[in-house]
Amino acid sequence: MLDIKFIRENPDKVKLAAKQKNIKVDIDWLIKIDDERRIIISKIEELRTSRNEIANLAKSGKPTPEAIEEWKRLKEEIAKLEAELQKIEDAYMDLMVKVPTIPSPDTPVGSSEDQNVESEKWWEIRKFDFTPKNHIELAEALDIIDFDRWVKTAWFRGYYLKNEWTLLVMAMMNYAINKMAQKWYAPFIPPTLIKWDFLFWSGYFKWREYDSEEDNIYEIATSDQEVDGSKAKEKKFLIGTAEPSLLAYYAGETLKEEDLPIKMSGYSPCYRSEIWSYGKDTKWLYRVHEFMKIEQVVIMKADIEESNRIQDEMLWISKELHRDLWLPYRILSICTWDMSAGKYRAFDIEAWMPWMGRYWETWSASNFLDWQARRLNVKYIDKNWDRKFVYMLNDTALPSVRPLIAILENYQQADWSVIVPEVLRPYMWGISVIRTKK
Repeated sequence: MLDIKFIRENPDKVKLAAKQKNIKVDIDWLIKIDDERRIIISKIEELRTSRNEIANLAKSGKPTPEAIEEWKRLKEEIAKLEAELQKIEDAYMDLMVKVPTIPSPDTPVGSSEDQNVESEKWWEIRKFDFTPKNHIELAEALDIIDFDRWVKTAWFRGYYLKNEWTLLVMAMMNYAINKMAQKWYAPFIPPTLIKWDFLFWSGYFKWREYDSEEDNIYEIATSDQEVDGSKAKEKKFLIGTAEPSLLAYYAGETLKEEDLPIKMSGYSPCYRSEIWSYGKDTKWLYRVHEFMKIEQVVIMKADIEESNRIQDEMLWISKELHRDLWLPYRILSICTWDMSAGKYRAFDIEAWMPWMGRYWETWSASNFLDWQARRLNVKYIDKNWDRKFVYMLNDTALPSVRPLIAILENYQQADWSVIVPEVLRPYMWGISVIRTKK
């Protein structure tokens, strides 16, 4: 969420950002509503001051009947204005959550995802001297996945990983979390079931309320209990990434500048409803309802230049992980149209998938500046004792499924076996090759 003062002072810049990000929000109407909001708040403050003056006079002696009547009148007037203010605040917030962060100067301006800009490629694409198989053919031949029982037990887009693929997934997660720790990112296992507030505040609902037709999140239908045994009224959701849980760790807190930046890495199961992908990639493992992931998050002081440097550092860690696994990849600078409302600067890494003959997204890195911090109310005290909102950044370190696909397809051999990347072998009892069981 942007600062309303910034919006009022820079309406044309904000309108341009909304247009570039394909977001429909009436900035002029927002400013008009804010004007009304300010007038009512001012009236309420004046009436409260008058009411307090009467109350203070009453402390020095018995209040007159006139004073009592005036106090009651003021109370009623305040209540009416507060009810009116609540309606205006709702309309104000409905618009405020749509207002986008102005993208960075180096963000490509585009009108579709096809206008994301390739900025880097690494490693040559492997040329096979045999006809390569797709990851499903390989996984079934190696007996490391079960596609038949997933539908019986779970649902569409579910799966059982087993045997060496189970070890390979855990090897990847262990390798990635250890690498993040070596980079001084504190390791976390955060909660995967969290309150509505933190998903909204971190920007995981498209607008203000959860919409099952728009938001790629699962809501939990079953209510739990409060400490006193009463039925819990708060809505809870399954996370799609560790990011909102990690950001929520400091929600509502004021930090010290000398403690920044705070670097965290979180391991978690992740859940996605994939509501936008009906009919897409249904036969493959590219789009699934659940997977595992290591996420990196940074909370830092409000310095744009420094935030770009740290985002580049986070991106480099992700590139290192690709290189450690010897997966050919490319970097995309995400264009304005393909960025969500809160993002200032964003990149994707796409790994090469041989059978499909294309690169496919495996990692992403985003800089939100203070857009999330304003919603989560995370501030810090700077060296001049001023309170400022922190900047928040996130980047995928390593997800479980798509890199697995890339490993299977890039490391396959003519005899259907798959070589295990060298860096993962210490986590797999030294297994270096996955072979068919026949």
